[in-house]
Amino acid sequence: MKKKTNKEFRLHLLICAGTGCVANRSYEIKEELVKEITRRGLNTEVRVAITGCNGYCERGPILVVQPDGVFYQKVRKEDVPCIVEEHILKGKPVESLMYRPSPDAPPISRMMDIDFFKHQTSVVFRNRSRLDPEDIEDYLRFDGYKALKKALVEMNSGQIIAEIKLSGLRGRGGAGFPTGLKWELCRKSPGNIKYIVCNGDEGDPGAFMDRSVLEADPHAVIEGMIIGARAIGAHKGFIYVRKEYPLAVKRVKIALVQAEEYGFVGENILGTGCDFSVDVVQGSGAFVCGEETALLTSIEGRVGRPRPRPPYPIEKGLWGRPTNINNVETWANVPQIISKGAEWFSGIGTKRSKGTKIFSLVGKINNTGLVEVPMGITVREIVDEIGGGIPGGKEFKAVQTGGPSGGCIPKSLLDLPIDYESLVKAGSMMGSGGMIVMDEDTCMVDIARYFLDFTLHESCGKCPSCRLGTKQMVEILDRITEGEGKEGDIEFLEDIGKNVKLASLCGLGQTAANPVLTTIKYFRDEYLAHIKEKRCPALVCKSLISYVIDPELCGGCTVCAKNCPSDAITGEPKEIYTIDQKKCTKCGICLTVCPPKFKAVKKVSPPVK
Repeated sequence: MKKKTNKEFRLHLLICAGTGCVANRSYEIKEELVKEITRRGLNTEVRVAITGCNGYCERGPILVVQPDGVFYQKVRKEDVPCIVEEHILKGKPVESLMYRPSPDAPPISRMMDIDFFKHQTSVVFRNRSRLDPEDIEDYLRFDGYKALKKALVEMNSGQIIAEIKLSGLRGRGGAGFPTGLKWELCRKSPGNIKYIVCNGDEGDPGAFMDRSVLEADPHAVIEGMIIGARAIGAHKGFIYVRKEYPLAVKRVKIALVQAEEYGFVGENILGTGCDFSVDVVQGSGAFVCGEETALLTSIEGRVGRPRPRPPYPIEKGLWGRPTNINNVETWANVPQIISKGAEWFSGIGTKRSKGTKIFSLVGKINNTGLVEVPMGITVREIVDEIGGGIPGGKEFKAVQTGGPSGGCIPKSLLDLPIDYESLVKAGSMMGSGGMIVMDEDTCMVDIARYFLDFTLHESCGKCPSCRLGTKQMVEILDRITEGEGKEGDIEFLEDIGKNVKLASLCGLGQTAANPVLTTIKYFRDEYLAHIKEKRCPALVCKSLISYVIDPELCGGCTVCAKNCPSDAITGEPKEIYTIDQKKCTKCGICLTVCPPKFKAVKKVSPPVK
């Protein structure tokens, strides 16, 4: 029986099946939709399918009705009959399931009218909410593999490389090295055997860009790799994905099987004589394997540890052969550049940072999720216009970019443009695209300690500077947050941090101190408060705070005493209660349960003795 084409359906019900929505049972919603559509006899006019990550993760499960672009959020299984009855049959979209910017605001029906989406520029995410990542036919309907045909039939390797160079595409994995130049150098490296590698080892806390691209549009990554292989002269490729990404692994493997069936992967691709095969390699979750030489060592079956450079992988990579490594997002950009031209791509972004960048926007922000924005956009535009500002009317304090090895950008730099050079100048970096927003309740000393502790435990331990330097810095930060900081600690942290940066072999060690150095640079007053006044201005560090009950506000309701797990709160009903500081474990339950009409429990710093 001939498969029905997209154009023959009146409506498409597209359920987000990225990891976040799948965790919220989006597959159950799909099954319920299929059941209801079948029961109503609408199979011939309504298509039900999954898509990859929509981006607006906190609003999941998400259902988009195409071609009108109606966006339904936080959909439940019980909502399905109403959607089918009202929207599909009667043509009346269900307002109660639509997005509202605030509880009293009117509903917004179309996805592209929502602030979170309308301020973005989709290049890598061009197919979001419109194709099934497990169906190659969907990818082909949206011009999939047309760029590959152009590259194999109409262009030679030199022309492909020239187009990528002219586009200004730079590596999206963090370093920002010019992609076209990297390809050219690998092409010129002597040797008949060369390799292509896709780096999908994404280990930054709060980052999920590469995972979502692989889940949503795996064929775009594969197509980019084949074009790169043609340009460089490689016949074998590897997609390296961490084992914690089972859905991404599953969809990449499905896509590879389908691509081979259609003649896009394997021998004599499209009859051009080009041969290229791809293997999927699963990493064990070591953060250091995001570094390219450690990743190569892991693919070879050994413990992932960085190698000295030079020689660089383009000269001596996998099994001593020239190897070109780019990350997921970089490869996904390639088909668009070949298809639409370098001039189109270079027209997006800034003079030195071309195109778009995907960020995972998380933390103290109203709209969390994945965003794709043009290079050069400011921090303020991302936080306020796309992110919707800070929850609860709190003040923006800082944003961490570049993962645990990135730096913290303060409020004074809200208008900083997001590009490679500007971020480095500010003491941070682009990284793979993690963006963690912090509000006034964040302790910058504690956050620096958190990120550095993560890096310490993820260090391979090969370099003494990284292994011992980060350990010593964490010990100092532990002392400071516990109220035992002393004069000279700040200067000592700066000195160790600079030495770790200079003496470490790989990017992990070279950037490990960034969170500490930038927080000292922009929030030195908080360090001084911790050390000299034994006070945590953000009221976060347990050793430097106390919970007290304001006698003028206490209503004697007994709620705090009944909920205290350490029996530290005493008093008589309808009388004033007090907290025994020696018994208090500073769990904060009393503050949480104190009735809003009293608000008698307070957090104070320095601590009450």
